[in-house]
Amino acid sequence: MPYSAEIIVVGCGNILFADDGFGPEVIKALGEYSKEDPLPDNVMLIDAGTGGPHFVFSLPHEEWKKMIVVDVVQFNAEPGTVRKFSVDEIPKGSYENVHSWPVNQPLHDLAEVCEVMVIGCKPEHISAPDVEMGLTKSVEDAIPKAIEMILKEIRG
Repeated sequence: MPYSAEIIVVGCGNILFADDGFGPEVIKALGEYSKEDPLPDNVMLIDAGTGGPHFVFSLPHEEWKKMIVVDVVQFNAEPGTVRKFSVDEIPKGSYENVHSWPVNQPLHDLAEVCEVMVIGCKPEHISAPDVEMGLTKSVEDAIPKAIEMILKEIRG
């Protein structure tokens, strides 16, 4: 599937591991929101799940001007805090997928061809390797804030 759009919004994470599902849940909520208030035609939403590094970081498209990655990020804040990170701000060693594969380098590589940012939410609980469906309340309550921040990036 070609990912041809100027602005790509990518939700990363695993819905089977509690708050790790934040990224996919934001993409789902943003999709629902866009039914009432459509997003610009140059925007594509992608629920990358745990395949973000494979599907996105290895397949940059020449049309891409901005990539907004939505994921959980470990940083010094209360659970449910949402913050925009530039690639250079990602705390070293703290941004990994559930398989502990560091994605800092792919993000830095991608930042050479388009603008890249991470809308990150501090998780309260990630259950991996145990399966636990659903977000904690603090992270679920952060979804509207994440959508607000994404819309600001999309619409300027």
